[in-house]
Amino acid sequence: MPDWATSPLLQDPEEAMNELFSSLPVYEAVTENVRVQVQVFWLPDQSEPDEHSYCWAYRIRIGNDGTQPVQLLERTWHITDTAGHTEYVHGSGVVGELPVIQPGALYEYTSGASLATPGGFMSGHYLMQDKSSGRRFDVSIPAFSLDSPFLLRQIH
Repeated sequence: MPDWATSPLLQDPEEAMNELFSSLPVYEAVTENVRVQVQVFWLPDQSEPDEHSYCWAYRIRIGNDGTQPVQLLERTWHITDTAGHTEYVHGSGVVGELPVIQPGALYEYTSGASLATPGGFMSGHYLMQDKSSGRRFDVSIPAFSLDSPFLLRQIH
């Protein structure tokens, strides 16, 4: 009799997330040797269109293509919905961390966003610090779209 508790169909959550994001487009920006890549995924199970709640997950990879370690200190987001309302979000670090990214290394995190409209877009920047010199600089987060199946597109 098979042991169903150890089903080979069960997948490591990280592996499942990688598979989910593998076919999605990548938005990318490079500022001062720091590469920011974003992928976004519509979350139908967490969205309630009848209640004007639309949710997305996004994965961000930050790569240090430079020769000195850098630290992410702050984030600033501009989140605009399809009605033209923009929300500004500013805070320390990302997902509760102030990561130091060594040369040639990559830092990755997943977060989410919700809107009252079926679509919109996000953009922003990170405040980084060169750990060797102490110099602070902004790194662009590329604009990316938040699309749902409920978004009506019209060309005028």
